[in-house]
Amino acid sequence: MAWMSYGTYEDVDVGALMGQTLVSAEADEDSITFVATNGDTYVMHHQQDCCEDVSIESIVGDISDLVGAPITMAEAVSSDDAPPKDPDDAEYGSYTWTFYKFATVKGYVDVRWYGVSNGYYSESVDFVKLLKN
Repeated sequence: MAWMSYGTYEDVDVGALMGQTLVSAEADEDSITFVATNGDTYVMHHQQDCCEDVSIESIVGDISDLVGAPITMAEAVSSDDAPPKDPDDAEYGSYTWTFYKFATVKGYVDVRWYGVSNGYYSESVDFVKLLKN
């Protein structure tokens, strides 16, 4: 992933965005990068490994609503109780839906991630802060 070329990072909770004002929020098929006014950069991603697949399933809302106003909600909810995207996923091993909910006074954004694996590999989404060198 391109974000890994930035250097070192630390795992943080998505709640680290609470109260921060973003200057940018950019998404692609497998990551979202958030840059705060203080220069802190956060990346939501999953490091793919063997026998698993984790990706952004959908983004509901306008991600640009997260820019220019303080973040008033930043939370994650995961579930493996909801039905799988594909019935074969349950037979393959394991699956997890993870929902990230963000809000500012400008609007709400829900990011839905879906992960499937043989049950041995992680289906979790990582939220990291890139460390300044």
